[in-house]
Amino acid sequence: MTQAASPAYRGIIPPIITPLKDRDTLDVAGLERLVEHMLGGGVHGIFALGTTGEAPSLSYRLRREMVERTCKLVAGRVPVLVGITDTSFVESVELARFSAEQGVKAVVLSAPYYFPVGQPELVEYVEDLVPELPLPVFLYNMPSHTKVTFELDTVRRAMQLPGVVGLKDSSGNMVYYHQLVRELAQRPDWSLLVGPEELLGESVLLGGHGGVCGGANLCPRLYVALYEAAVRNDVHRVMELHAQVMRISCTVYKVGRYGSAFIKSVKCALSVLGICDDFLAEPFHRFREQERERVGAFLTEFGITRDRAWPAAANLVS
Repeated sequence: MTQAASPAYRGIIPPIITPLKDRDTLDVAGLERLVEHMLGGGVHGIFALGTTGEAPSLSYRLRREMVERTCKLVAGRVPVLVGITDTSFVESVELARFSAEQGVKAVVLSAPYYFPVGQPELVEYVEDLVPELPLPVFLYNMPSHTKVTFELDTVRRAMQLPGVVGLKDSSGNMVYYHQLVRELAQRPDWSLLVGPEELLGESVLLGGHGGVCGGANLCPRLYVALYEAAVRNDVHRVMELHAQVMRISCTVYKVGRYGSAFIKSVKCALSVLGICDDFLAEPFHRFREQERERVGAFLTEFGITRDRAWPAAANLVS
């Protein structure tokens, strides 16, 4: 009997931040500590060069270095995915080819930004690009940043392409997400992942396969535990852990005043814990001392302290 197809990617696949020392220099030691911190927390994969990784603000040279070093540090322990979204078709292809050489397992593609793209144009773009890529492709629905949604008809067309293996939805639109879950019947091998960590528990309970949660840079065990509870259909535990995710979301992530607050907060928290530097790619800058003190106070309140560093994240899921 032929075994039924199932998604290749499940669980928590965090969009790893890009630790920087300056505009074009990786914090290499910090990246190593961060990778070990996340893997020690039980994550199921790592997604490099996503939004949380500030990919559009990095030089092409630095993007390649980030991919190469991340793959070497992970050393095959979990799959590495790489974002190849770009305004240039050729650059997306070149980064995918480089990533394949480093051992990356799949690439992640959102709609090209800057120029407004109609749905027929987006379909043609995906149909033209996917055959050029040496790796499986995740579509990345991120309308807040690209100003373009992968509409359902476009997703259906993409499902006909063997090289497209899933979709990460960061729209926050749960009606749209429900509709995506219904489409999985057409491709049982597809992976459907959610971006906003505040929706992780319910999205898995509804039939999704996991999350690309930026907060798992900081507290990987929390998000892994939430995912596992949802898979078990342990609604009571899901509610408990979801409340803790919301506690972080409503405090640490709200320290900044602008759209950059999430990335600033996560990088700042990791810096406070001594994991990696908190330098940000421009146009953004790290938090000043007042904001840094607020982030540190929240970490102390939640039991994540400088002294206990990484193991203290377990306090949030005890």
